[in-house]
Amino acid sequence: MMTFHCDYCGQRLLFENVLCLQCEHTLGYLPDVKDLSALEPKGDGEWRALSPAANGRHYRMCENYSKEQVCNWMLPVEDESMLCRACRLNHTIPNLNDPENPKRWARVEAAKRRLVYTLLELKLPLVDKVADPEKGLAFDFLMRPADGPSVMTGHLNGLVTIDVAEADSDVRERVRRNMGERFRTLIGHFRHEVGHYYWDLLIRDTDELPRFRGLFGDERADYAAALKKNYEEGAPADWESHHVSAYASCHPWEDWAETWGNYLHMVDTSETARDAGLVLEQPADRVTKLRRVPELETASSFDRLLTAWFPLTFALNNINRGLGLPDLYPFFLSDAVIAKLKFVHSVIGRVTANGAASLRRQHRLAA
Repeated sequence: MMTFHCDYCGQRLLFENVLCLQCEHTLGYLPDVKDLSALEPKGDGEWRALSPAANGRHYRMCENYSKEQVCNWMLPVEDESMLCRACRLNHTIPNLNDPENPKRWARVEAAKRRLVYTLLELKLPLVDKVADPEKGLAFDFLMRPADGPSVMTGHLNGLVTIDVAEADSDVRERVRRNMGERFRTLIGHFRHEVGHYYWDLLIRDTDELPRFRGLFGDERADYAAALKKNYEEGAPADWESHHVSAYASCHPWEDWAETWGNYLHMVDTSETARDAGLVLEQPADRVTKLRRVPELETASSFDRLLTAWFPLTFALNNINRGLGLPDLYPFFLSDAVIAKLKFVHSVIGRVTANGAASLRRQHRLAA
């Protein structure tokens, strides 16, 4: 996540901010130029963006910003949609007649927008199911009725279901303990579940499938039986040598999704640290000398990303411990896990390269 600043007064901003607390300018995120911009009202629902990247263009608020206050993204005035690119992915929202659900929905939307930001940054294919019913992505945000069946967070054919009850931290913590997990967050759910979606797009029926099976195993193994065995017997004793989490050990599909989610953790957290100006140093030898860790990167070089990731997470975990909190990143990355993360990186890199090549071909044809 980039570090943003108010275009009017220079105040540092967070991605979710809707108001600059110093100069009181309304703020809105402009996905077309990747900037959180100060805005000036121009009447009839139009706003002029002060971000230099917007070049004075006018925008409208996403309807979920102007009416529901659960979004802070903008649309160019010429866009005919009422919803921003992130909110167009919604298929079902929580029942807003429940007075607690608007707050839960806002927390879920905040996590989803961070996910969408990263997917756009990585230039991954991202289209909603209205535009592409077969290959599009959509989200169901569901809350279990008092007398109804439980909601299962999961993915099926591009439709991701999120249990909105987990927007409440006490519910999420109770589930985490019951499942014996080290880490459970809303953004973690989003990153994991879209991993399943991108497996369908980028691995299944592609030339990547043999490499996937060599690293993760054969996904044709009975999935229902694998889950049943996992819930009844637990993970193998040596799971940490081969998998990023205990749950990842139950089936190759879950191994991929857990690895994919962790790769997105690495990319987003590294960009945040780098853009905030964090400098990392670590011992060069057993003496007291320090050497600078390679510059934090997001996706341009996996080896450099990984080299910076270990001292970064060491520092973050120690900071959390100093505040009496659990480790921020409670994962051990074995050599086998690193090989899987590098595979995810290479798959995403090829998608990005192919997209750029396709764009160049279109430009040549247009010329």
